[in-house]
Amino acid sequence: MIRSLSETESLNILQSNYIGNLSYIYRNRPFIAPITYYFNKENDEIIGYSAEGHKVMAMRKNINVCLNVSEVDSVNDWISILVHGRFTEIKGSEAKAKLHEFSLGVKDLIINKEHRKLDFISEFSSKIYKDDLPVIFVIKVEEVTGRMRKT
Repeated sequence: MIRSLSETESLNILQSNYIGNLSYIYRNRPFIAPITYYFNKENDEIIGYSAEGHKVMAMRKNINVCLNVSEVDSVNDWISILVHGRFTEIKGSEAKAKLHEFSLGVKDLIINKEHRKLDFISEFSSKIYKDDLPVIFVIKVEEVTGRMRKT
């Protein structure tokens, strides 16, 4: 049976995951890119980072984005949510604070959900510090919807 999720159920899926597919518009065409994110439920915002490039350039021009998060076990057992929101680039000391919040949040999710320990800096984010500093951004959640199928 397929059913719609409540907003609370959809936000719980968003909060309990850290990988999603970010959709944005570039030159009037839709693009999708997988990202690692952290959802701050208190502020109703998604925190992410990226190297300077296509995705960031596109979001600077059109701040309307969406994020899809799915948990798929089979064709008859899945949950999928879609979040619509607005991109904002964060700079300076606020960017450092958001990146710190992001790293701690994702680390906790990995430890609690996947039951594994990791050296977070070396295993997860060392690649972003080698050459260029990342672009830190938030997506302010405007709407979240979801559906699920369980048999």
